[in-house]
Amino acid sequence: MAATPPPPASAGDIDALHNLQQQLVQQVELRDRFAQPLRSIAGFVTASEDDGATLRATALLLDADTLAVIDRQVARLPAAMPEIADLQGFRVLPALLEALAMLKHPPDLAFVDGHGTAHPRRLGIAAHFGVATGLPSIGVATSILTGEPRMALHEMRGAFTPLRDVRQQIGWVLRSRPDSPPLIVSPGHRVAMAAAPELVMRFTTSHRLPEPIRLAGLAASAT
Repeated sequence: MAATPPPPASAGDIDALHNLQQQLVQQVELRDRFAQPLRSIAGFVTASEDDGATLRATALLLDADTLAVIDRQVARLPAAMPEIADLQGFRVLPALLEALAMLKHPPDLAFVDGHGTAHPRRLGIAAHFGVATGLPSIGVATSILTGEPRMALHEMRGAFTPLRDVRQQIGWVLRSRPDSPPLIVSPGHRVAMAAAPELVMRFTTSHRLPEPIRLAGLAASAT
């Protein structure tokens, strides 16, 4: 029998969580405070199972120089709330924290499958995770949640253009691989806006996604 999905959130619940996001976003630091040189990085990917009743978080710890896998952990927890696009941080954070705690040691920099500041209240999954853990983090997503590119994006590898919400820059649209759809990159916590696309490209090889997230996704599909 399929597990029972979490109950729907009420309007009051949603308003309260939006208010909490507005409080938490005040703690986001958009300046470089990650270790230099980086020694280890990690990719974090989440998914739903059992018709949304269970959340699975996969954490993959890599050597920053060689990209050799140091550790891989998977955490599964019951979902406490349904999927709501701009509130995903609250839904997946417990599983992400569990997977992080299972690693041999925390990374110097976390790449999170999802948005950082490129979010209606500037607190996507990567920013929420960064504030909760104190870890420098970057959000890497495959679609825009809010905002518009400043200009058309060149087809060359590594091309990027600002993603703006009205007049505020909230992230980047980044072409990580020619002839592939761009990525939406935004700092989560303790990473400057200007550094985010460079760090993503530093750990991107011949694939569209940066290796921490790509490899974490492959590990998740194998569990």
